Amino acid sequence: MDRQRERDELDGLLGDVRSGRGRALMLRGEAGVGKSALLRHAVEAAADMRVARAAGIESEMELAFAGLHLLVAPLLDRIEGLPGPQRDALAVAFGLRQGPAPDRFLVGLAVLTLLAEAAEERALLCVVDDVQWLDQSSAQVLAFVARRLLAEPVGLIFAAREPGKQFHGLADLEVRGLPKPESLALLRSVVPFRLDQRVRDRILAETNGNPLALLELPRGLSPAQLAGEFGLVEAQAVPTRIEDGFRRRLGALPAETRTLMLVAAAEPTGDPLLVLRAAGRLGVPSSAAEPARAEGLLELGVRARFRHPLVRSAVYSAASLPERRAAHEALAGATDPASDPDRRAWHRAHAALEPDEAVAGELEQVAGRAQARGGIAAAAAFLRRAAELTPDPAPRAARALAAGRAAFEAGAPEAALELLVSAEMGPLTELQSAQLSRLRAQIVFARRRGGEALPLLLDAAGRLASFDAGQAREAYIEAIGSAVFAGRLGEPGVLRKVAEAARTAPAGPRPPRPVDGLLDGLATRFAEGYVEGAPQLQRALRAFRREAERDEDDNMRWLWLTYLVAADLWDDRTLHELTTHAVRTARETGALNFLPLALTYRAAVHIFAGEFDAAAALIEESDAILKVTGNSYLGYASGLLLSWRGQAEVPALLGARAEWASTWNEGRSIGGRHYASAVVYNGSGRYREALTEAERACEYDDLGFAGFSLLELVEAAACGDAPEAAAAALPQIEERATASGTDWALGMLARSRALLSGGQAAGPLYREAIQHLQRSRAAAYLARTHLVYGEWLRRENRRADAGEQLRTAYDMLRRFGAEAFAERARRELLALGETVHPSTGSTPDRLTPRELQIARLARTGLSNPEIAARLFLSPRTVEYHLGKVFTKLALTSRHQLSQALPDEGHDGA
Repeated sequence: MDRQRERDELDGLLGDVRSGRGRALMLRGEAGVGKSALLRHAVEAAADMRVARAAGIESEMELAFAGLHLLVAPLLDRIEGLPGPQRDALAVAFGLRQGPAPDRFLVGLAVLTLLAEAAEERALLCVVDDVQWLDQSSAQVLAFVARRLLAEPVGLIFAAREPGKQFHGLADLEVRGLPKPESLALLRSVVPFRLDQRVRDRILAETNGNPLALLELPRGLSPAQLAGEFGLVEAQAVPTRIEDGFRRRLGALPAETRTLMLVAAAEPTGDPLLVLRAAGRLGVPSSAAEPARAEGLLELGVRARFRHPLVRSAVYSAASLPERRAAHEALAGATDPASDPDRRAWHRAHAALEPDEAVAGELEQVAGRAQARGGIAAAAAFLRRAAELTPDPAPRAARALAAGRAAFEAGAPEAALELLVSAEMGPLTELQSAQLSRLRAQIVFARRRGGEALPLLLDAAGRLASFDAGQAREAYIEAIGSAVFAGRLGEPGVLRKVAEAARTAPAGPRPPRPVDGLLDGLATRFAEGYVEGAPQLQRALRAFRREAERDEDDNMRWLWLTYLVAADLWDDRTLHELTTHAVRTARETGALNFLPLALTYRAAVHIFAGEFDAAAALIEESDAILKVTGNSYLGYASGLLLSWRGQAEVPALLGARAEWASTWNEGRSIGGRHYASAVVYNGSGRYREALTEAERACEYDDLGFAGFSLLELVEAAACGDAPEAAAAALPQIEERATASGTDWALGMLARSRALLSGGQAAGPLYREAIQHLQRSRAAAYLARTHLVYGEWLRRENRRADAGEQLRTAYDMLRRFGAEAFAERARRELLALGETVHPSTGSTPDRLTPRELQIARLARTGLSNPEIAARLFLSPRTVEYHLGKVFTKLALTSRHQLSQALPDEGHDGA
């Protein structure tokens, strides 16, 4: 078999690794098509490299980090050299020490650093076969590492029948069947006599060039079958045919050999001593392994290794249920309960014939340990099996409920809903029943952020009120959040109804939590109005800021709502402090499920501050993490950035996104689309279209969008000579800005009044707006205020003053990257007769978002390892990017970064 195309690809990867460039590749193809043979070729061709190997094992998929441990176990002597948080995360994940559950992507960063450090001495090749059978935690970590290989001499080659979603987007190579001439030659090598042409063609057609099928199908078939009767065999899928071939070969082996092979198939670590001990408990001597070795099916060396994963599958599936239970029982008995209690409990669970409380309780403890190591998916699997083995209905229902919660947190909502159905079948206490209702509602809301979850959350909140005031109040605030996201697609007046219901919530814990103040403020906001709710919400936001200063985590949990409230109040201080803290905390703790949301909101804060390049870097980082985690795309900040940059395609793009979100009644996305479109049209001077979009946005009081939409409406109406359209908007801005009282709010109020004022009254209002905005973090709106002030001055024929304001606006907007607004300012300057030189491009324009982000962090004095830890990269990758920065900017030292980079957006968030 030539496989030249595939071998060339693998050789190219090895060449890149030898030259210091990290690469990852997924070999994809059906069972038996030759992926394992190609992996062997890669390993043989990498004789000058260090090689680490692992394989997914179907029966081990429930054991968190099991596949990862097999791969990196030879490198764990380096674990103490890792940075502290990474060292601790990896040690806890592998059960080497106790500690709080690590985020699996902090484990991923530890593995990336470990591989990079090992490769410093000699290039490293990691080979992972049967990826489709890796446990979820290992798959996510390895996908994370694969996407971050760049400047490390590390190669990662995976092989899978069909890669999981974690690996989507990774470079892959489909391994297809052999061409017909090679297939025929391989078939002739195993059939020593002439085949009937019809039989030969049938074999070639059904195997479709699959090498293992061509080798295995003829074995065990009689000459008569191969001569003609084979044609009568019903067509089957190739993997099944291959397994059938292995089963026929197994049938010819002694019974003791088959038993020993079954024990080896049921033991996922491949420990040969454990296999032999367990086989001995079944009365099988170690000599029983010899026939399997002679047949080329199993080797008991340093590890128990089957010739092919399908051999393991065939051995296990061919055994009867009692035989499998006996094998697992023997393995449980042979496993040391002190050194490996989890695997022992796992085998005991598989050996259980009927419900057994002792085994169920042991599994529950295993689930707790798995969760403590960050293996939430494994915890869900253990709890599910524990529930199945629980004889008493009440504890069974409680364990099913716990399993459902774990499955939801592990990102398996469908499995979680199934477990909740199981929990409902048993007797639940009223508290458990209410908790189940809330969990079901949370699952619905996480999947569809519209109003579908609203009645479920209200029901759960009402039921929880009698048992747990804290949980009840949280359910009410989740219900308000559901109504907020449903927006204009919800029932008329639904937000007010939900707010009125929330006001019946029991008093919260003492002392009150920030979230309790948030609930009270939102209930007032939507039941009585913006002005009435503002003071309570401002107090709640101050409480969240104080909590952030103490590094408590409620900020992370509720940021999705506190951000909207702060934006609704034009509270730039809270937006800055909460998002800065959220990003920093998420980075330090490795909370990558939360980090994309924190990055998205922090990016929006950068946009309002005119720091578009910093925002772009965070958006890029967020998108990269979401590709790894498989979580829903977060388009808010990217749409906002595109609109402020003046991208003409934004309305159509956001329209498509809004239609998509509307399929699950997320009406808030419609308001966001209209607001962003109004920004685009105002930027390009298309005021009639801007007014239409802004009016549509203002048709509903979307939390966090409504106030900004009112501002766009006033500008579009004033600049488009339709001041009557803003007649209702200005009083709303006055009401909101006065209640808010921030410099940002008061600046926007003065600006809006100026836009709608006649004669000389506008001038002082514009200057008042600029004074307020200069004290805020809203530089993007400050630049736009200079723009409209300059436009007014030009109409008033105050040419010198107009030129000053317009040049300030033009310089700021060009520096930010607000191209449409900058072009609007340029047209005004040209109308004044001024010469406007094309922008030569600021320093950041020559750097990619990632390079700019790393350069800014380096400017603050952080070392390469510190930057790597913050951005979830390896130090070598940071060094690679900095090298490009130095080349592009003609720098020779880090000290020069301060002069080379503008002084904006360098907080590292």
